[in-house]
Order: sequence, then structure tokens, then C-alpha cells
Amino acid sequence: MTSLTVSGRVAQVLSSYVSDVFGVMGNGNVYFLDAAEQQGLRFTPVRHEGAAVAAADAYYRASGRLAAGTTTYGPGYTNALTALAEAVQAQIPVVLVTGDAPTTGARPQDVDQAAIAAGLSAATFTVTRDAAGAITRQAVEYALTRRTAVVLAIPYDLAALEADDENLPEPAALEVTDDGGTDLGRVARLLAGARRPLILAGRGAHLAGAGPELRELADRIGALTAGTALALNLLNGEGYLGVAGGFGTDTAAGLMGEADVVLVAGASLSPFTMRFGHLLGPGATVIQIDTAVETTHPRVDLFVQADVKAAASRLLSLVAGGAAAVAWREEASMRLVAGPGHAVGSAETVDGRLDPRALAAALEAVLPERRTVVQDGGHFIGWAPMYWNIPRPQDLVMVGTAFQSIGLGLASAVGAARALEDGRTLVLASGDGGFLMGLSDLESLIGAAGSAIVVIYNDAAYGAEIHQYGSQGLTEKPMLIPEVDFSGVARALGAESAVIRSPGDLSALQDWIDAGAKGTFVADCRITSSVRAPWLSEWMNATRAAKAAVTG
Repeated sequence: MTSLTVSGRVAQVLSSYVSDVFGVMGNGNVYFLDAAEQQGLRFTPVRHEGAAVAAADAYYRASGRLAAGTTTYGPGYTNALTALAEAVQAQIPVVLVTGDAPTTGARPQDVDQAAIAAGLSAATFTVTRDAAGAITRQAVEYALTRRTAVVLAIPYDLAALEADDENLPEPAALEVTDDGGTDLGRVARLLAGARRPLILAGRGAHLAGAGPELRELADRIGALTAGTALALNLLNGEGYLGVAGGFGTDTAAGLMGEADVVLVAGASLSPFTMRFGHLLGPGATVIQIDTAVETTHPRVDLFVQADVKAAASRLLSLVAGGAAAVAWREEASMRLVAGPGHAVGSAETVDGRLDPRALAAALEAVLPERRTVVQDGGHFIGWAPMYWNIPRPQDLVMVGTAFQSIGLGLASAVGAARALEDGRTLVLASGDGGFLMGLSDLESLIGAAGSAIVVIYNDAAYGAEIHQYGSQGLTEKPMLIPEVDFSGVARALGAESAVIRSPGDLSALQDWIDAGAKGTFVADCRITSSVRAPWLSEWMNATRAAKAAVTG
């Protein structure tokens, strides 16, 4: 290999895996960024270090391709920790390239970055002069094979030194291995004998590319299908019930609760997916197929550790078509048509502000069909998957849900915008609280996006807290936010914008779309805090029931 600095070697090896880097420049990564440019990597600057990892995370979720974030050492690194924790918990491969303390020892301003990362369950790989390339490759392949975030640390005193020569072979192709062994035979027999089978797919099934095999399997056995929010529409087709959990309809949830055999493919069965224990009937046999080491929910009766795509393909060879469940699909179709959907919302509210349900429905009629939706965390989070068409699983990016954080929406939008290469419009949905947390990266989004629409559900409050704790009589003063004119802020940063106080005000957005939808449009939507989301009501009811069980 040619003579390079340690930072240059890191960038050279990294360029075999990634094309995009997001971050903020500082003392600890300035040499890496210079080398990255020489290697042809595209650098997208963000304005807060937390956005570096969140943008790389969203880039992967939207495209399936690895990206890197980068920060300086110390405060730059610690600023990125919330997004790093989210990527670890969500099982998203991300590489954070960061500066670190010199090899000669920590300076007064240094912190133990590796120990901090370990506390988040993130592995740290610290490069050396003699193995900078090998260690970089080890870090990247660890992230990809284990689907996790890693820290790639460059000690400050090594960054600009010449790296030793290394003979590195070309990266080996990642092997997909299954198998569930004889357990798949048991699965096949259970599915073949089911009268009311259900296949529930999660993001793991999407990442494995298992959608076609699972869809064919469902058709063969007459199963109903559903997806988690992060696998929305993966199994769309005959018998599709939509999203499982609090974002779904009660009619669909009732059908899921009647299933006698449930195949869970690549889903972790979070409390939200399971409707806090009420989604599946007590007599259902639950089978889970995933690459995880162990089961993730006590309802699972049979766990098969396997690649979902390979396992589904194997099941297709083991399961013959049958008529046992034909009536199940026919009945489900009739009930779905006859049953109620999501509430349409009201034209009038107690405070005269917009009903978020009616707003979401009105936006669905305006937003471009070719869209990728990015969401921050917050009370509003269900309105998009409930009321908007989300074409593909990768078109719903929710960075923050695994760690239950808010404030990563704008950062995520930057990464997703860079990932879009097919003319889609990025649509960011955010609450006013989370938007204010990440406000500096509105400028980053305006610079990065070819076509972006920002929808702010502005209720002048932290809405989830208003419903959870204000309703209990706790003081609402810390939960309230002064009315912010996000439209004015957006215009100052170079976006087009409008304040939306009625559905008719969406005409400004429609005009912008009709003119080509170029650049960024911010819709500052003034919504009421008097409407509680169904998913939050479920959560509150489950919390009350758990407390009653303990005290009673």
C-alpha cells in the first residue's frame, strides 16, 4: 500500500465500505477529514456533533448502505452519545470516527472515551501506526456483522504520523448463514396445521431482504400478514393487516388476536408492537426467527436462530400449499372493509387549533407520492404511519425510538436526504420540542436536501408529558413551550415556509410542490394539545395497570 498517514490509512480502508461521512470538524478529526476528501468520500457537515451519528444512522436505514460519523475528541465525542446509544439499541451499523487522547497518556481535558462507549454497549477500536488499516477493517466488519455502532478512535499524537505499510487483502464478502436446523421442520409442521396463521415481520426481515419469501409463504398457507412500524408494507398484499401495535386499527388488532399460530420474522416484539401484552391471544403458538442469540419476549414458544431470508426460503421447500386457512383470509377481508379505520379528527377543537388527525389526513392528500418519511420522537409519532402512505419499509426512518429520545429528527433528515438518489421527497415530521433541540441542523438539512418538507406539529408544549403527567394534576409549567415562529426561523435560514392554522393554509405547500418541490419547505402547523394519540393512551393504561398490580 502507498505511504499514508495514520488518518490517511483509516480513510483509505473506510472508503472500501462507505461513500458518505457526516460530522463536525475539530482538532481530533481534522487530519481524518482531510484524508477522507483525498479518498473521494463525500463529507456532509452538520452543526452539532450529535447529528453526526444520527445522520449516519438514518442514511443506513434509508439506503441499506453503511455511512460514518465523525467528531473530535472530548466534548465533540460526548455530544454524540445519545445518537450512539440509539444506534446500538436499534441494531444499526454505524462507524463513529473520532479523535482520542494521545498514546502518551490522557491530558487534563481528556475523558475515558472507551469506558464511556462500553457503558453504551459500543465497542471501541483504537488504531495504531502499525495496524491502522487492519484495525479500521476490523471495526467496520464488526459493525456490519453484528449490526451495531462502533467507535473508531485515532489517538491525537498519531493522526498526522506516517503509518506503517500493511498488506491487506480485499474485503471478504459477508456470508449469510442460516440455519435453523431441525427446528425449521417443527415450524413447517406448525404452519401447515394452522387454521388462522399470522406472519408478523419486523425490520430484521426487511434488512435480510426476506420480504418476497415471507410473502410467498403467507400466500401458500393462507396467512394474514402484518408488520412492525419499521417493516411497514414489507408484506403488503392479500391478507395484509397493516402495522401491528398502537399505530394500527382496532379491527386489525382484533384479527391478530385470533391467530392460532404466529410466525414472528425479524421483530423484537417490543411492548409497543405487542400492545403491552394484548396483541396476541393467550392460546396462540408464537414462533420467532431471528439472528439474535436468545428470545426477546416471554410469549415466544419456539425460537429459531437463523437468517430470516434463508429460513423463509427453507420453509417454502418444507410447507406445501393447503386449504386449512382459506376461510381465514376471506373473513378477514370482509371485517377489514366493514370495521372502523382511524378516527378522522375534528374540524373544531376546544382551543381553536388544528386537530392533528385531521391535519395528517389533509397532508396525505398534498404530500408527493414518492416520499421518504423521517420522524423525530414525541407524542405526534403515530400520525404519519397511521394516516400517510409509506411506500416501503425504508421509507419510514425513526431514529430515537429504540432509546426513546427526542431531538434527533433534523439530524436524521440530513442523513436520509443524502441517501435518496431516486428523486424522492424527504418528509420530516417533528414536534416543536424535539425540533428546538436539534434546531442548529435545520441549516444542515437545507444545505443537504434536494427536496424536503418539514412538518412541525407545534402544540407549544411537550405533548406526551402534558397527557401523561399534566392529566394527573402535576404542574404543567415545565411542559409548556412559548409559541415559536418556526416559519420565520426557516425563512431566515433559506427555506420556504408557512404557518398552517387551517387545512386551507396548506395551499402554500401545494404551490411549492406544484412549482417543482425544490429545496426545503417548513410547515409550522399549530395543533391542539387536547387530542391524545391512541398509542399513548395504551401506554398510560398499561402503566396504571402495572402500578395497580404492584400496590394491590
